[in-house]
Amino acid sequence: MMIPTEPIGSIPRPPELVAAVRAGVQARELAPLLDEAVRVTIAAFEATGAPVVCDGEQGKLENFWSYPVHGAPNAAPDGFRIPARLSDADEARHRMPRLTRGPFRYQCYADSFLAAARRHATMPLKQAVISPSALSLMYPVEGIPGYSREQFLDDLVREHETEIRQCLEAGAHKVQVDFAEGPLAMRLDPSGALLASFVHLNNLALRRFSNAERALIGLHVSPLGIHPPGGPGHDAGAGFDYAELLPALFEIRAGSVYIALAGQPEPSRVLRIARDYARPDQRVFVGVTNPADTRVETSRQVADRLLLAAEYLGVDRLGSTDDSGFAPFYDDVRVSRETAFAKVRARVEGTVLASSILEQAA
Repeated sequence: MMIPTEPIGSIPRPPELVAAVRAGVQARELAPLLDEAVRVTIAAFEATGAPVVCDGEQGKLENFWSYPVHGAPNAAPDGFRIPARLSDADEARHRMPRLTRGPFRYQCYADSFLAAARRHATMPLKQAVISPSALSLMYPVEGIPGYSREQFLDDLVREHETEIRQCLEAGAHKVQVDFAEGPLAMRLDPSGALLASFVHLNNLALRRFSNAERALIGLHVSPLGIHPPGGPGHDAGAGFDYAELLPALFEIRAGSVYIALAGQPEPSRVLRIARDYARPDQRVFVGVTNPADTRVETSRQVADRLLLAAEYLGVDRLGSTDDSGFAPFYDDVRVSRETAFAKVRARVEGTVLASSILEQAA
């Protein structure tokens, strides 16, 4: 009765890699540093005993929102500002590109990161990709002459499908779609219309996959919303209620859904919503470690969170994860690499403990 456990994604990059990127080191010279960052990150993941690992998003050098279009010749740097930056000194790194003309095309697909990770991994690999609804923010409000929004969305969905298929064909254990713009939609449009349009767009893409393929696709939205709690730039009055986003999250037809629990003020409320809205074919991975808190959870704390979740969700559809990634942006220094992997180890060991307790009680 082993409860499955998976990471969300990002791990703080080694300081030498961060320094090289900020210094403008060219791609050819950067390649050895990137490969070493991936190697040591995967080795650290596997040392925790994790049954599923990832590259910690070491290779997404700009940000996890717009990595597929970095360097696109038909994009300008002055697009939508991602309201999650932690430093005024690096604002450009937290902007979406603005599409200037059609057609829309990815410049890289995430299977390239998977291929780099496979050179070092001995355990199954998970790959995170950005959602089509996040990339839809590239299209300017005023439109593009000769390239309608409808044409853009057709191209966007096709490119997203291509990326997921290439990751699955490359042997990804799971492809996780990051629905990072979900909290943003709630804040920009309290009516829910924008959020509904994002859900619809993501489902347009997921409908292109079979039931068996969707079982290998997951969906995650960070509980951190727009600003990390307590961090520089945190908007304490933003009023983002993560639990209110969950019903819409479960409408997206992914086979796995990754939700935050460890850092939520009312975990039982979150679990009740998950119980009531999760589809029968969806596995719910609950967050058992909180990356916004530098304190490392004990394995018993992790197990207790899973035992609580099992009361609401049962065991057959339950999984464990982290509430969010540990470092989605380069200047995100909420936790160190050492702390991040200590939390991963606690997640793994706590999941084993909870599985043992539940098996004995069965």
